Amino acid sequence: MPERPGTAAAARPDYVIALRKPPATLRAARERPRWVRLLDSRFVRRLAILTVLALAWQAYGRVASNDLIFPTLTETARTFWQILVHGRLLTHTLISLDLLLQAYAIGVVLAFCLVVPAVSFRIGADVLSTLTAMFNPLPAIALLPLAMLWFGLGQSSIVFVTVHSVLWAVALNALAGFQSVSETVRMAGRNMGMRRLRYVFCLLIPAALPSILAGLRVGWAFAWRTIIAAEMVFGASSGPGGIGWFIFEKRDTMDTSAVFAGLATVVLIGLAVESALFRNIETHTVRKWGMQRS
Repeated sequence: MPERPGTAAAARPDYVIALRKPPATLRAARERPRWVRLLDSRFVRRLAILTVLALAWQAYGRVASNDLIFPTLTETARTFWQILVHGRLLTHTLISLDLLLQAYAIGVVLAFCLVVPAVSFRIGADVLSTLTAMFNPLPAIALLPLAMLWFGLGQSSIVFVTVHSVLWAVALNALAGFQSVSETVRMAGRNMGMRRLRYVFCLLIPAALPSILAGLRVGWAFAWRTIIAAEMVFGASSGPGGIGWFIFEKRDTMDTSAVFAGLATVVLIGLAVESALFRNIETHTVRKWGMQRS
């Protein structure tokens, strides 16, 4: 009912409703057990998996009871410490990592040099898709004979075949990520005034970042595998050789525990790169933005 002119609206009394505490049984139900809260931590879950694998390794080594065929975890750890402190394991590992970083950087740069015209022009996309279909199924190790003819028995040949293993994986995933950016997102960026470099770096790359990171991760794994395989063939032809040559050399001397120690070094470096680099990038970008589930 409308108020009459000259009359003030009646003031409504204020009141407060006190919230009752939930029953103790309901509070207890909401509080999860400690072991459930621990399992929410990715570090704890990975540590548990590694612990189970280590126990299985130790148990099988005990059952086999033959260090020449399958050394135990404790024997491998003892050998690993000896060759790390008194041997050349660190030197071999640094040589492999140096070659890996060179080849990985070259491969990533070449990949984006192919992706940029592929995103900008239709003919560029056709060229990249054709080259990827041709060379991506080709194993990098199959190019070793050509690398030996072109670059000789040296580190340049290893870098060449490793670049091949990185290039197509990174380019294919990056192109798929850019092509998956919806037209709605593109139009929203244009309506906000984004043009040229700002449009690419502030819209396209963040939108395609999950696929780009997947390509970088796959490229890193391919590069690491190719480095080890190539070094086993001619890794010591122009120097002391990398970790692949170390593994191959210890196989010739029947030092199985040292072979396992070299393989463990490869695995540990892979885990460290995955956890310290790629996982942190994902946590601070695509997962923080809600583009990927934990």
